[in-house]
Amino acid sequence: MRLVIQRVRQASVAVDDQVVGAVDRPGLLILVGVTHGDTAADAAKLADKAWRLRIMADERSAADLGAPVLVVSQFTLYADTRKGRRPSWSAAAPQPVSEPLVTAFIEALRDLGAEVATGVFGADMQVSLVNDGPVTIVLDS
Repeated sequence: MRLVIQRVRQASVAVDDQVVGAVDRPGLLILVGVTHGDTAADAAKLADKAWRLRIMADERSAADLGAPVLVVSQFTLYADTRKGRRPSWSAAAPQPVSEPLVTAFIEALRDLGAEVATGVFGADMQVSLVNDGPVTIVLDS
């Protein structure tokens, strides 16, 4: 499982020009990619790490601040671009594997007390954000 975590002032995700998830105050935007072999335990572990990562103002975590989180699934985090100009997506887990693990990640964040907004799995989404810092962290399971 791979996460790209961005500290944001605000962020939103839209599908068909309709906002489906948003954070309207300082928080996190987390892009989530799933690969073969990832497990629900990986999802829980990374949710805890992301929630407690001290990347907010004054070296505090989203957990410390009760900051909102926007989670967006993104299979392209596992693009392989080593050969040619066309990315290979073979490292990304297929929908029957990845969707339940993205859901497990979201539920693990909520179980930790996070206010979580989401995109729509598999949809063509438009993500808007105001990056804060900027701070961008990549976590892998």
